[in-house]
Amino acid sequence: METRMNNEIEMLRQGLTGQRSVDEVVLTSAAILSDRLEMLKQSSPLFEAVSFSPEVEAMAAGQLTAVAN
Repeated sequence: METRMNNEIEMLRQGLTGQRSVDEVVLTSAAILSDRLEMLKQSSPLFEAVSFSPEVEAMAAGQLTAVAN
């Protein structure tokens, strides 16, 4: 599972840095990591304040807007 999580992080990093286009793979990686973060938040109050960077939030919001239009 650790290798897969590292892969998801790497895909997201590449999308954010422009090494890869923000495609379905990058967005799926972001969704998987978001789900994992939510599970951590539910498991312990230590993770309540953890969130994605503004860049990740903007990337995800931009793609959702593009899909809705």
